[in-house]
This record gives sequence, structure tokens and C-alpha cells, in this order.
Amino acid sequence: MLTAMFLAALILITVHSQETEETITYTQCTDGYEWDPVRQRCKDIDECEIVPDACKGGMKCVNHYGGYLCLPRTAQIIVNEREEAAAESTSGRNNVIRRTPADPHRAPPNPTHQIQCAAGYEQSEHNVCQDIDECATGTHNCRADQVCVNLRGSFSCQCPPGYQKRGEQCVDIDECTLPPYCHHRCVNTPGSYYCQCNAGFQLASNNHTCVDINECDANNPCAQQCYNILGSFICQCNPGFELSSDRINCEDTDECRTSSYICQYQCVNEPGKFSCVCPEGYQVVGGRTCQDINECEATNECREDEICWNYHGGFRCYPRNPCQEPYVLTSENRCVCPVSNAICRELPYSVVYKYMSIRSDRTVPSDIFQIQATTIYPNTINTFRIKSGNENGEFYLRQTSAVSAMLVLVKSLSGPREHIVDLEMLTVNSLNYRTSSVLRLTIIVGPYAF
Repeated sequence: MLTAMFLAALILITVHSQETEETITYTQCTDGYEWDPVRQRCKDIDECEIVPDACKGGMKCVNHYGGYLCLPRTAQIIVNEREEAAAESTSGRNNVIRRTPADPHRAPPNPTHQIQCAAGYEQSEHNVCQDIDECATGTHNCRADQVCVNLRGSFSCQCPPGYQKRGEQCVDIDECTLPPYCHHRCVNTPGSYYCQCNAGFQLASNNHTCVDINECDANNPCAQQCYNILGSFICQCNPGFELSSDRINCEDTDECRTSSYICQYQCVNEPGKFSCVCPEGYQVVGGRTCQDINECEATNECREDEICWNYHGGFRCYPRNPCQEPYVLTSENRCVCPVSNAICRELPYSVVYKYMSIRSDRTVPSDIFQIQATTIYPNTINTFRIKSGNENGEFYLRQTSAVSAMLVLVKSLSGPREHIVDLEMLTVNSLNYRTSSVLRLTIIVGPYAF
């Protein structure tokens, strides 16, 4: 069946000369073949190269002797070289010159004889037919937006890469509408395209994939700490600092402004931290709390005839012998008026000196000092009163038993301040025995509430 397709239609033309008999045979090639002036025979035409879009629907074009086949892309093709040679030999014979045996060495006809070439070919200086390159000579009719491709005996007008034919025009192929070429964004350009990446990414070496940019390694934009995340980064600040509005720089955190209770006395802001300070007479404990300094233990500056009394925020020096005439010192801080002295009959029998310290603005009411009889006599009655030092009504004396009473602070006191309060205990019996004793209490109110 196939060999019948490749039989050539032979047209024999016999020419007789006057001197000898000579037969010249010209051959016209069958469809699917063309004359090869170099090899002087018919050769197969590769339709897969010259026919635009020879196969449709994803089929592949396979050139065949005298034609072509459209096969699935997975098909395997086996070519028999012998059949190919036979097909070319049977497609036609070319210019066979027969000479008579009488003159075998006779020269061929006049070399100036003009041969006839097929369309798309021209005679060369060697008197053979050669292909005309229409693309080089400009004899093609391709449009300005097309590319001329020379073929054997002809030419083809094709669209440049990135374009496709639509009618007679070449229109741009929008690669961005095709299956995804780009990882993130595709930008179409005339005849081509390019890929772009979102912020925080960069193109990989394949110009299609986007990979994360490690901003912390490349060019650390953060003022202090940088943490890379996918497509971006996060800045953080060291303790004591906070991110500014640009989310990159760090500003000092004013801890003193955030809370009024961060320090017991005073907060001092520093770059990246803070510190607490205490007033004179106090020391910082635990970083924030103020504790009274006992100057009487640390640096006693009182004279030998004085005793040091520490209070909240300071100290005082008091005489070791506080007794005033006619009182005499009988024991530490205790002064007694001798009975032998007539003046003493109208004075309290004894005066005891006591000292105490309270913080400023102490909560009221508050029990602050207890007075109690040291000597108890039978059949006696004891009464207690504030003899002096309560002109503004800051105190109240509440009797708690027959021999004791409690001094109560009823008005808040602000320091630094010193109060001297005389607490009197009056003792009487049924025999009209009457005596009294005084406890002179010196109250030092500290300058602060701590």
C-alpha cells in the first residue's frame, strides 16, 4: 500500500540530434517530494517544519515519506532506513542522460544550456538549482510584527517568541493568565513576563520562586533586638525600654511615671532602669523600701552626759539627768521630790521621763502608750488624767484598769514635730491620803509616714 503512494509519474521526453542519438529524461516529483538539485533526485518534504500548526489537540507531528502523521505524544516511532532509501529512489529519476556506446566519452550538451528550476529556487553559477532565501533578499511578504523563516523553496511568517498568531496579526501572549509561572506576582510584558515578590521576599536564582529575606542578618533595622519572621521581622527592646511609634527604635521607659507606688519615697528614672532613693536618715532596703537609720548605733554624736534617742528619720540627745530642782535623780529617768523639802508637799512625788517615736500621719484613733502604777497600795483608788500637753486635743487617756491607762492618739500628727505630754496618776485612800506621780512623755513625730 505504501509503495504505491511513492511511485513517481514519469514523463519521458526524447530529443534526437543530427550527430548521435541521445535520450534525456526529465522527472516531475510526486506530491510530498521536491527536487534536490544537489543530489539530483527527489527528496521528501518535511511538512512538520513548514506547515504551521500541522497537528492540533496536543498531537505531535511526525514526518513521513511523502506526507506526515499526527500521533499522540506518547507514541513511539520506528523508522526503517531501507524503506526511506527505496521511497526516495522510487519518487522519480532525474535527468538521466543516455549516450550511445559508439561515443562514450562525448562531452555533455552545451554547458551554457539554461536549466529550469522550481519555484523558490534559482540557478547558481555552477548551473545547479539552489534555494532562494526570501528572508535575506526581502522578497517575502511577512508583516512588520512577524519573523520571516526561510524554508526550502519557500518561507514562513511566524510570530516572535511570546506572541501568537490571531488571524494575520501577532498578539502578545499574556503568560500571567496561564498556569502559575510565578510564586507571588506575575507582570506581563510585550512578548514576555517577569515575576515579583511580596515585601519581605526576594526572587530565587530561578527567577520564579520567592524566598524569605532575613532582614536581621542582611541589614538589622532594629535599634536593639531583631527577630526574623516569614516575610517580615519584629523589633523588641531590652528591659527598661519600649518600642517607639515607628516599631523600630527603642525609647527609655519612665518607670517612675508609670506608678507612684514603685518607690516608697522617691523614684529616679535612668536609661533602661530606675532607682529608689530615701530621705536623709533613711536607707534603701530591698531596692524600694526606706528603713530608718539608727544613728545612735551607727554614729552616736551625743555627749557623755547625754543619752541618744533614735526616732524615725533622726535622733535627739537628751540629758542623762533630766531632774530639775527640787527633784533628784533616784534611778534612770526617775526624779523624786524629797519629803523633807517643804516645797515638795505641793508637787507630784515623782516624775518619770519617757521617750517615744511615731510616724507622721499615723492612722487614728490609735493606742500609742500605756501608763501603769509601779507600786500598788491597799485600799487606794488610782485615777489618770492628761495634765498638760494636750491643748489642741490630739490625745485621749482611757483608763484600762485600776492601775493602768492607755494614751490614745485621736488626731493625726504630721512631722517633724515634738510633743511633751504629762500623764498624771492620782492616788487617794479613805484616810484622805493623797499623792500623785507624773510620767513626762516626749513624743517625736517623724517627718514621713515610714
